[in-house]
Amino acid sequence: MKEVAGPPTPEQIEDGRLLFAGECEFFFGSQKIEQLPPVGRPEVAFAGRSNVGKSSIINALTGRKALARASSEPGRTKQLNFFNLSDRISLVDMPGYGFAKAAKSVKEDWQNMMFAYLRGRTTLARVILLLDARIELKASDKDVMELLDRAAVVFQIVLTKCDQVRPTALKAKIAEVEALALKHAAAYPRIVCTSSQTGEGIEDLRAEIARFADPAKTSVEG
Repeated sequence: MKEVAGPPTPEQIEDGRLLFAGECEFFFGSQKIEQLPPVGRPEVAFAGRSNVGKSSIINALTGRKALARASSEPGRTKQLNFFNLSDRISLVDMPGYGFAKAAKSVKEDWQNMMFAYLRGRTTLARVILLLDARIELKASDKDVMELLDRAAVVFQIVLTKCDQVRPTALKAKIAEVEALALKHAAAYPRIVCTSSQTGEGIEDLRAEIARFADPAKTSVEG
């Protein structure tokens, strides 16, 4: 049975605050696996279905309104977008999956590219898998979890839009995804509930991500 980690400590919350108080800027976009930037800082990637609120969560984490932009046409963005956070970690915005209108070949291209990135990126520390708390799990969500298992990349489920769900329904959703996480070898068992509108869970998620960042540089007085 997997050990369930507890919530972050006040010290970890402060580490997350300090990390995300730094500069965050886009520095690379990859449409093909051959175009990835050189490995360097640790990376935390964000994955989720189109319309899950991925861009909103990234913007809420970084305190910026338009760092990550949602496409007006779900499934249109097909590149990996890399953001440099405080020169200590890279946030990677993965293309949304599960877009119903996309051709089968497009979906296969997405899966092949994502699997190549997930399996071969030595600096990838974790994948944040976003699931919409308001709706039922889709086949594409489960497919991605299987893909992450095969790639042997640890992923953590984060529920979005939790402010739009009644407490009883949210409790049931949490229980459902916790049970699902236990069935996946690569799943980190702790679920984080978030809302980009109210800020719920944002401090918590910052603390989780800060665990993988390079140490902050300190000035040395001569």
